[in-house]
Parts: sequence; structure tokens; C-alpha cells
Amino acid sequence: MRLVWRLCFLLLSAGLMLAQSPTNTLPDSSAVGNEIMVLRRLLAEQQQQITQQREEIGLQHQAIVQQSRQIETLRQQVTDKQDASTKSGNVPPRIVNTSLTNNTPTLAASSQDEKPKESPLSFRIGGAEFTPGGFVDLTAFWRNTNPGTGYGTNFFSIPFHNTIPGQLSETRFTAENSRITLKATDSFKGNDVTGYYEMDFHGNDPANLNVTSNSSTMRLRQFWVDVRHKKWEFLGGQAWSFLTPNRSGLSALPSDVFYTQNVDANYQLGLTWTRAAQVRAIFHPNDHWGLGLALENPDQFAGQAGQITFPAAFNNAAVTSQFDIANQTTTPNVMPDVIPKITYDTDLGGKHFHVEAVGLITRLRALPGLGTATNSVTGGGGSINLNLEIVKNFRLFVTTFYSDGGGRYIFGSGPDAVLRPDGTLSLVHAESGIGGFEWQLNKKTLLAAYYGGDYFQRNFFLDTSAGAKPNTFVGFGGPGSSNAANRSIQEPTLDWVTTFWKNPQYGALQLMTQFSYLTRSPWVVPAGTPKNARSSMAWANIRYVLP
Repeated sequence: MRLVWRLCFLLLSAGLMLAQSPTNTLPDSSAVGNEIMVLRRLLAEQQQQITQQREEIGLQHQAIVQQSRQIETLRQQVTDKQDASTKSGNVPPRIVNTSLTNNTPTLAASSQDEKPKESPLSFRIGGAEFTPGGFVDLTAFWRNTNPGTGYGTNFFSIPFHNTIPGQLSETRFTAENSRITLKATDSFKGNDVTGYYEMDFHGNDPANLNVTSNSSTMRLRQFWVDVRHKKWEFLGGQAWSFLTPNRSGLSALPSDVFYTQNVDANYQLGLTWTRAAQVRAIFHPNDHWGLGLALENPDQFAGQAGQITFPAAFNNAAVTSQFDIANQTTTPNVMPDVIPKITYDTDLGGKHFHVEAVGLITRLRALPGLGTATNSVTGGGGSINLNLEIVKNFRLFVTTFYSDGGGRYIFGSGPDAVLRPDGTLSLVHAESGIGGFEWQLNKKTLLAAYYGGDYFQRNFFLDTSAGAKPNTFVGFGGPGSSNAANRSIQEPTLDWVTTFWKNPQYGALQLMTQFSYLTRSPWVVPAGTPKNARSSMAWANIRYVLP
């Protein structure tokens, strides 16, 4: 443009000079030549500028092409590494694309490669993904007796009908079964790491809980870290016991553990379970088999209050405090409980089958007095559990437990051992089991039914220790024992779960109902009194599940 303006200016100037000159005067040839030279020089300079700009544009184009090739090469390398890591089971953390809109083809393709979030609530810190979860419960429950146990049922202490609590019903509303969870996952150097935290509000509530504030106390349920490297897996923290049946594999995640569909916070009678501090080592030889060994927190358990009788010579705090009677946390345990477990899982025609065998080794110890020898005894037990999908969406469950010294794992409904008159320990035989089914009738309806039972064998002795009264018996279930010493407990249960709506982005809303009938039969009941304690129970629960 400057060149054009210069040409116009020169032409205008020349025109004015010619106009001012006499008409008979010829233009000076030397002046005209000078003007032409100036014009040629200006044209040459302009041409040189255009050529230089073309060269610069060409260099920029080459640089863009080179950068595009480098970007494509890097993308291909990252894709190859991700594919190789996925095949080897090691998925490295990737950068999350947080832009709201993206019209760049390269970035859009990269965004499609991102690992989908486990939940819309998930978020990432570095390479780790954190997923909050849980549910909000509003529960109404009713019993035709008043056992005084609150939300969860203490199966072993249902009152008899000839007592005042046995003739009073109870009705309550509560939100304390609501749950909060947080799951964290990450991978590094060939290790898959999972951390899990779970809590509810069934803690040690104050006595005036229901007066005004209803401030139910938070309670730790699970808190553990699991590391898996190829075929080996290690877990440490508080988790479901290995004696708790699995639905699948050996995982401690709630979705992989069988504790029924019941609303009752103490689940189903006959279930063997604890949530305890532990360490696990698991070997996965292939996709079907799992072999694990757990060392779990022990507890020398002598049953609930009133279930056993100590010999007169040893019925003092120095001896009785060596046993947990559901009233202390400082028993002098010998060693951790050792629990091996083996599982087999397979899918046949789209139907899942799970079979497992579990063992238990537990050791108890007692020192009846100064100057006497310490007495130890080793208890044990075993369990075989089945979870079989007989037809599509119809699952059959069978759990069994047979033990000498394993009563604590049957919801603490009976003792592990008793003390003989000579101060030595004697194990109590205990059994339990569940049979039932879960049937997903359609997307919105699940029907479940279970029948559970416990059995505790009596173990008693004539008290011959110092200070004993004549013809008195000690131990568990002997003549004259309290009606807290249960021989058997049974519970049939029916569950009905309706899902009103479910959306991966917004969660689910459910109505859960449970109906149970409990029967408790002691070894000894006074003449003229009922042989059994019975209770009918019902729960109705509205649950909102976080997405």
C-alpha cells in the first residue's frame, strides 16, 4: 500500500509541475529519468519484501508440519504403552481433560482414551482416583417383644413371654444405619492399590440419645489397604473376617461379601462374621482359584453375661477378667486367630458359581492362680459355603460352620470355652448355618428368603473346687444354669426390595422390607415356664444410594 501511495504522490507532483510550466516548454528528460529510477527502486524493494515474507511463511509451515509429526509420534508411543500396560494388568494414571468444550481433533481423541470415572462423584488427586459412596437410610422397625437392643437384634437375648419385656412391643424410627464410604485406587510400578474406608452411626450412643438430639455416634466398620502385584495380593487393616462368606473371590469389598439383604444391622442368625483388624496374604493361581491366609484379632470369649458359670475357687476378678464376657477389651490373648481360605469362581452360561472352604485355628489360655501352671488349649473349626446361580438371576446360598471353640464367630451367641473345676480349659462345641435364595424378579424387584440356625453343645462339670456348694455345676448348660445358656436359636426371614428408580448419574431410591420370626431355646428352663422365647420382627427402610 505504501508503494501505491508513493506512486500516486509522484504522479500528482509531476502533474502539478507540468501544469505550472509554460505550455510550450518541454519536460526535462533528466528529471523524468530520475523519477523512473525512483519508481524502479521502490518496486524492487517491495518485491524483495514479498519474497522474504513468502520464505518466512514457508519456514513456519515446515515447523508446524514437524510439530504435528512429533505430536503424532508421542501419541502413538503413549497409546502403545497404555495397551501394553492394560494387557499386563498395570494401568498407569493418566491426565484428566477438564475442558468443558473441545473442538481440537487431537485433544478429542486423547479424551476418548481416558479411563471412565467409577462414579460421577469420583475425583482424582495425582494418579489416584477417589470415589465417595454410601447411602442414606430412614428405618422404621417393630418387634412384638422389647429386648432392649435397639436397631440390631441380639438373637441370644430375646425375652420370654412370661416376663414384662416379653409382653411389651417396641417401635422406633432411626437414620443411624446410614453409611459413608470412600474408595481410593491407584497403580504404580506394577502394583494395583486399593484403599477403602466405611463407617455408619451404630456407635456407642449416650443413654439420653432419644430424648432430644438423636445424635447417633459414628462407628468404624472397615478401613484397609490392599496391594496386588500380579498373582499376589496383600491386605492390612480392619475388614470382614475371612470366616464371613464371600459372594465372589476373596475380596473384602461389601459387594463381594455375603451378609444377606436383611435390614437388621446384625444381619441373619447363623451367619459367621466379624469385622476385625487383620493382615491377609492371597495367591491367585488363575482367574478361578484364590488361596488366602489371614491373621486376625483374637478374643478369649466366654459368652454373654450369665451364659457360663465359673468354679467357686476361680470365680474372682483375677481369673474372670482373663475372659471377655462381652464386657472388656483387655483379655490376655495368646496369638492371632489363623484363618486359611480357598475359593473357586466360574461362570457357566452367564451364571455365576462360587464355592469356598474356610478353616479356623484359635488358641486360649488361662492362669487360675499364682503358683499354678498356665493352661492352654487350641480350638478350631471349618466352613464350606456355596453361592450358586441356579437359573438366571436366581441365586442359592448355603453356609455352614462347625467348630470347637468358635462360638464368638457366631455373633457371640455362645462361649468359646469354659473353666473346669481343676482350672483347666474345655472347649465348647458350636455350629451354625444358613440356607436361602435371592431372586431378582425384574430390574425393580428383588425377593430373598433365608433360614438360619445356631447350636451350642452343653459342657458342664460338678464343681469340686475349693469353696463349692454341694451338687452345684459349673460350665455351660448344666443343671441349674441360667436360661441365657442357649441350646439353639432359629430365624426364618423374608426380604422384599423395591427399586423405584436407578440412574448412574443420580443414584437409586429403594424401599427395603424385612420380616423375621426368632425362636430361642435354652438348655435349662425352670418348671412351669415357657420352653422357648419367641419374637416377631419387621423393618421398613427407605434408602437413597449415592451414585
